[in-house]
Amino acid sequence: MRAFVVTGPGTAGVEQVEEPVAGPGEVVVAVERAGVCGTDAEFYSGHMTYLHTGQAAYPVRIGHEWCGTVTAVGAGVDPAWRGRRVTGDTMLGCGRCRRCRGGRQHLCADRYEIGIRNGWPGALAERLPVPEKALVPLPGSVDATLGALVEPGANALRAVRAAELSRGDRLLVAGPGTIGLLTALIAAAQGAEVHVLGETTDFARRVGVERAWTAADVPGLRWDAVIDASNGSGIPARAVELVEPGGRVVFIGLAARPSPVDTRELVLKDVTAVGVLSGSGALAGTAGLYASGAVDPRPLVAATVALADAGAVLAGERRPEWGPAPKIHIDPSRG
Repeated sequence: MRAFVVTGPGTAGVEQVEEPVAGPGEVVVAVERAGVCGTDAEFYSGHMTYLHTGQAAYPVRIGHEWCGTVTAVGAGVDPAWRGRRVTGDTMLGCGRCRRCRGGRQHLCADRYEIGIRNGWPGALAERLPVPEKALVPLPGSVDATLGALVEPGANALRAVRAAELSRGDRLLVAGPGTIGLLTALIAAAQGAEVHVLGETTDFARRVGVERAWTAADVPGLRWDAVIDASNGSGIPARAVELVEPGGRVVFIGLAARPSPVDTRELVLKDVTAVGVLSGSGALAGTAGLYASGAVDPRPLVAATVALADAGAVLAGERRPEWGPAPKIHIDPSRG
């Protein structure tokens, strides 16, 4: 089958690779759509941390935001999965350690991450092997675009849950990229007063986030919670500075450099700080939000392109007709 393979920094392309086989407890999924995210770009550039810690190595088959249809099931798998449209968890724990047994498989020290960690192949391919335990069925109203947005949406939903907002609470989301805007849309659907902080505001306003600010004009309001979905190394400290005493700061963005926070300010303001890794545990809830129509993130997708175009996308090329939307999708069935 065809798969997109990154063989080194700035070196990648479509290759013929072996077909996946559904092992015991696994299925094979025909990939309908896959999203490209910042982690994928870091693998392409060579900056991805796992490449330097030994948790990943070239060649890498990337892609962890996906949806598709189960075409084969392995031994011990419910045959009813065959033919079902699904998405799935990126984080694949060992299932035996204390973290996995406690429902925190996304923190398993020995975990695989689809398209990211320890060599599990990713979804920028015609077909993908997935453990049955990671599968999440998709409602019929969740199309391919929405299906490939479930994984990033689940990250956003976990961030909103971590903020512990009540209806009418005021939330500031730093970083109007895909995760930040998904966070804003989900929080607004749950009744929060949502504001977004970023270098530009036009696109956030276009997708319905009317209260969008830059650092120069962010209002001096009471922020019950701040969610950092940016990649700015100075934003975490700024988030702690802005949040209301007794409020919550949620960190889901990752900067390329260390992001220092003065813990004295956390203590003196009695602030709760929470880190969020992955969408594990929130994928079904996100699919439900999309299916209900409460959240429609499709405007965040600028274009859907062929597998052969993935290298150009990862290198940062954008066609003028795509506009400013942050997310690019790949259709592996297209050359």
